[in-house]
Amino acid sequence: MTQLARFRIPAEIALACLAAYVIGFQVTALFPGYLPKIGGLWSAISAVVVTQSTRQETTSQASLRMLGSAIGAITSAAYLLLLPFHPLGMAVVIFATVTICTALRIPSHARLAAITVLVVMVTASFDPRLNPLLNALLRLIESGIGTGVAVLLVRLWPGPHRGEGIRTGAGRD
Repeated sequence: MTQLARFRIPAEIALACLAAYVIGFQVTALFPGYLPKIGGLWSAISAVVVTQSTRQETTSQASLRMLGSAIGAITSAAYLLLLPFHPLGMAVVIFATVTICTALRIPSHARLAAITVLVVMVTASFDPRLNPLLNALLRLIESGIGTGVAVLLVRLWPGPHRGEGIRTGAGRD
């Protein structure tokens, strides 16, 4: 591995975080009161989670991230439509979310779904007047921003990634 190749993943993660934070912040700022810094942070976290050492692993993590985030956003929004934030309620929603992932035979998505529940519900605790559906939708969109930025950056990064040989022809993946 060349010295330059050793810095590929750190550079991808740093650039993905920067781009995801800026885009997430700007998108969330379109909705006054919905915490644009949290939007940027959640987008950047998604970029870190999704960026992997190969294009194939990155794509796999992207689908895991988005489905897990969708499940977590739905379950936390459902709770918050009925009840205000409470730590015990949050734990119950996490339990239900992980149970749903297991029942759907996608247990590998449970961690990311649970993390999304945490973010949606803790964000709701900052201001109980936040609309639970919009709050959950924004957190899902922010996950999508970070995921999309990471996938795009890894796909566009020049040269082969670890475990991916140099190929001839038009396809990179």
